[in-house]
Amino acid sequence: MTEVTVRPFRDTDAEPLAELVARCLREVNGRDYPADLIERMCAHFDAARFRELATVREVFVAEQEGRAVGTVSRDGNKVYTMFVDPDCAGRGVGRRLMRHIEGLAGADGHDHMETGASITGHGFYQRIGYTDVRVSDTVFGINYILRKPLP
Repeated sequence: MTEVTVRPFRDTDAEPLAELVARCLREVNGRDYPADLIERMCAHFDAARFRELATVREVFVAEQEGRAVGTVSRDGNKVYTMFVDPDCAGRGVGRRLMRHIEGLAGADGHDHMETGASITGHGFYQRIGYTDVRVSDTVFGINYILRKPLP
């Protein structure tokens, strides 16, 4: 496997990221959520939404051989919109994205990261050092709020 690099979002990433997220939601999150909710989530994360998010957060793209294989965004020490191409699951792409934004947050002086996680993503965050703070209910279902101290 060639190296995965992380770079800032470009406008041309919007469509490929929307497709990646839709695949991830349908193929992975679809095991934990009903089909109607998955389709609402897919509609929410369209290309226009990625362009909009890039105006209010830092959005990053994990790229391998010129192809987007993951994305994450952050606002200060808050993690948002973390998705990895289902074909790349378990290969360290998510960890690479998280290390990138954790490093940026630490350099900005934050002492911890915080994220909201779906049922599907909850275990991933726990495996990389995040611990549960609380559970909230959102329009997209249960959301686990987790935190991780930064060095």
